[in-house]
Amino acid sequence: MQLFYHPLYSALTLPERHRFPIQKYQMLKAEIERLGFEGTQFITPAKATAEQLALCHSQTYINDFLNGSLSDKAIKKMGFPYSHELVERTLLSVGASIQGSEYALSHSFCANLSGGYHHAYSDYGSGFCIFNDLAIAAAHLINTHQAETVLIFDCDVHQGDGTAQIAQSHSNIITCSVHCEQNFPRSKQQSDYDFALPASTSDSEYLTTLKQALEFCVRINNPDIILYNAGADIYEKDELGLFNISLEGVYNRDYYILNYCKVNNIPLMCALGGGYQRKVNQLINVHKQLFKAAIDLF
Repeated sequence: MQLFYHPLYSALTLPERHRFPIQKYQMLKAEIERLGFEGTQFITPAKATAEQLALCHSQTYINDFLNGSLSDKAIKKMGFPYSHELVERTLLSVGASIQGSEYALSHSFCANLSGGYHHAYSDYGSGFCIFNDLAIAAAHLINTHQAETVLIFDCDVHQGDGTAQIAQSHSNIITCSVHCEQNFPRSKQQSDYDFALPASTSDSEYLTTLKQALEFCVRINNPDIILYNAGADIYEKDELGLFNISLEGVYNRDYYILNYCKVNNIPLMCALGGGYQRKVNQLINVHKQLFKAAIDLF
């Protein structure tokens, strides 16, 4: 099992009691290592280039971020204080999703222990998302003729609004979002396929909808690869969630998607997505379900 990871994922200095659980990446890596799956390798990513970012983002926004010229308003909307380490971490996270997607094309499965930054729009960052790594990875695969059609299958509890906005300019990037209707963002964008479920949705209804959504998207679009945003914030104890999905339900979601791609020979690259619990050990256990499913299948 090949996983992309860099220590900078968790090395970002944030203000005390900042809402984003930055330490989760380092802790998750250690937990995966404790699972003891033989053959697991952690690959150090290379940074995404400005040219790759420009596949999905405006040059002005890219330059302002890289050069430290963002307005205070833009930084506040982004959700992170600006710093050099934030720039490095962001480029590494995006690079990992690009390289992980390339790896998945030839080896069937790969995951980035970061990524899933689906609230990033073409010209601004939002909701802890700066550049939209899965949209960039999809555009890169198409631009380099490694894939004709890419499906971004987003199962974070929040709609992939930035992904939907960006993909409107990319006809071969297919977007599907399975999310909570009443949750952030207040103003939704239009994905190619939106499956909005009500607050308090439980395992059975969620998994039924998930299966229908994935099977429909694949049947209609026949993607060359699926980029999966495996948000842990669907879990019932997530503090920004609103769903009533059990831990077993999270595992069943991840197992179904991984197994579906395996059985149907569709390359799959997974990104970590969101998850918000003050008790980070509990959060790690939710994210870990993806890797438990991968170990059980691969």
